[in-house]
Amino acid sequence: MSRHQKDYLKSLQTAEYDWALQRWAHEAYAGDYSRRQLLSMMAKGGLFASLAGLLSSLPQMSYAQDDEVVRIGYLPITDATALLVAHAKGFFADEGLEAERPTLIRGWSPLIEGFVSNKFNVVHFLNPIPIWMRYNNGFPVKVMAWAHTNGSGLVVGRHTDIEDFSQLGGKQVAVPFWYSMHNIVLQYALRNSGVKPVIKATGEALAADECNLQVLPPPEMPAALAARKLDAYIVAEPFNALGEMKAGARMLRFTGDIWKNHPCCVLCMHEEATQARPEWTQKVVNAVVRGAIYASGNKAEVAEIISKDGEGYLPAPAPVVTRAMTEYDLDSYRESGAVQHVDTWGNGRIDFQPWPYPSATRLTVDQMKQTVVGGDTGFLADLDPFFVADDLVERSFVRSALEQNPAWMDDPSVNPDNPFDREEVLEL
Repeated sequence: MSRHQKDYLKSLQTAEYDWALQRWAHEAYAGDYSRRQLLSMMAKGGLFASLAGLLSSLPQMSYAQDDEVVRIGYLPITDATALLVAHAKGFFADEGLEAERPTLIRGWSPLIEGFVSNKFNVVHFLNPIPIWMRYNNGFPVKVMAWAHTNGSGLVVGRHTDIEDFSQLGGKQVAVPFWYSMHNIVLQYALRNSGVKPVIKATGEALAADECNLQVLPPPEMPAALAARKLDAYIVAEPFNALGEMKAGARMLRFTGDIWKNHPCCVLCMHEEATQARPEWTQKVVNAVVRGAIYASGNKAEVAEIISKDGEGYLPAPAPVVTRAMTEYDLDSYRESGAVQHVDTWGNGRIDFQPWPYPSATRLTVDQMKQTVVGGDTGFLADLDPFFVADDLVERSFVRSALEQNPAWMDDPSVNPDNPFDREEVLEL
């Protein structure tokens, strides 16, 4: 974090804005450059090749598969809500499972690292990450359910006059990870607005129709936007809400208003564990499904629970998390165009339903083939979307859990007349 960014954060300190959150955002990613280097290496080469030296230096630990303790790794974002609620409300215990308190991880690359090294046996990943892990790196990860739907947006800096995606030409925009739904939706919107997504070095000239993309950890985004190091960023909550409330950001568009009820993060487990311990796996999925159902019907309460002011799973204060989970159908968003389908689509700012629709996995693969990312994307060229939808996702456990908990169909992202199938809607 630059001196200017830190100075700006200090200038934002108010009675309701906890300085501890600012310090967390800085300290959590202090020295994160090495993590981002690791991420870059993993994207350019094999996962095992880039992790080999690192893993050999890690202290020996009992592997997650050696017992039936639930060990969860998560990022401090609302995408992890179903997992966090399952722990906070005792749903794992109800299934007869021992579950450690979930471990907060500060970025996607160390979460991947922890999962690969068996530190964690249950995680949430951005939907395209397991595609990259399984088919580019040969790692046997399985998607077990969706963690949530929607829950992200693109905000622009108050120093800009950006009112639509066509005005992102010549601008600097941050995404949280190359293999993310954020990158997919952003680049879909850019292409359909006549803007070319590019990845250029800092200081390299941009054409008027080029939007330069960079990967940035979510907690760094609001400060970077406020310091005018960025013109916009697209990310999961609560960092859009934090940008709006504390960094003068304006919501340009919610991602769930472009791709209707899209998956963002998914529940992932090791394939070996699901095959060796099917009863244990079913209990884990049962608990997470109950967490999602509870979150769907109690968003304001859940926001308080997972916030710093509640159980402390997220470092963000309750007002920020509450905005991130409940404030969507607002006059200001309608007037600005941040929401354009709210009356016809009926979704929320974030929603929770666990069923992993095959159609969405297929569309994710199709869109990734068109999405600019750092590193080698050759593995995507011959990847069959129908094969991935069947091979990557294990649906039997979540189907069983949903049949035991029909209240999942009350979520606004589910069509109760045809709950296990849908057509994808992607429109700007």
